[in-house]
Amino acid sequence: MTSTLVFIVLGLLLAYLIGAIPFGVLIGRLRGVDIRHSGSGNTGATNAARLLGWRLGVLVFMLDVSKGFVPTLLAGYILRDGDYVLGMPLWAIYLLWVLVGMSCVAGHMASPFLGFRGGKGVATSLGVAMAIFPDLTYPGLACLGLWMVCVLATRVVSVASLVSAIAFPALVVSFVYWADRDMSIRWPLAGFALVVAFVVVWRHRPNIARLLAGYEPRLDLMGRKRR
Repeated sequence: MTSTLVFIVLGLLLAYLIGAIPFGVLIGRLRGVDIRHSGSGNTGATNAARLLGWRLGVLVFMLDVSKGFVPTLLAGYILRDGDYVLGMPLWAIYLLWVLVGMSCVAGHMASPFLGFRGGKGVATSLGVAMAIFPDLTYPGLACLGLWMVCVLATRVVSVASLVSAIAFPALVVSFVYWADRDMSIRWPLAGFALVVAFVVVWRHRPNIARLLAGYEPRLDLMGRKRR
């Protein structure tokens, strides 16, 4: 039991540290720009695209997604026989799987390499959702599609992120029931979706204030900032 607990704690810590890698800041420094002190000051893909160009912004986005995807996917492979190896019920396996993903998101949002500051967690949360197949993968893909539609319709990334995050829990629950899957062991997935929605909305408080005041920046299709 002690060795199992140590294994779990080390796994969560590793996921947190992987999620904490500040790809946006690192790529910005290669171009001589500290994206924390320019634009919105955010370390994520949107600010990187504004300051470094849309190609590097897409690269940052993909890397931030991978921070959630890779550790969560590996955790899934390790835990797929966990009810036998660890002696845990299936709901506990799902909970542990989700905690690995949440550790990645926490690392991105509060990176020890950046004084426990970071991004808003949208891309990394998407990576986590994509890795928990199929219960979160399909809702995650639906949120990505919704995000893209909102960006094209409004040119405001924060609006797209907020709409997608709020829709995420409903999409997760809908998929579980539509696919006739057992919610009694998958409730940690719905819990993860609710936490993601709350955190994303909370981290977008300054954006919400700018939206209400009419000052939130817009993007054109090439990722340049405009009003």
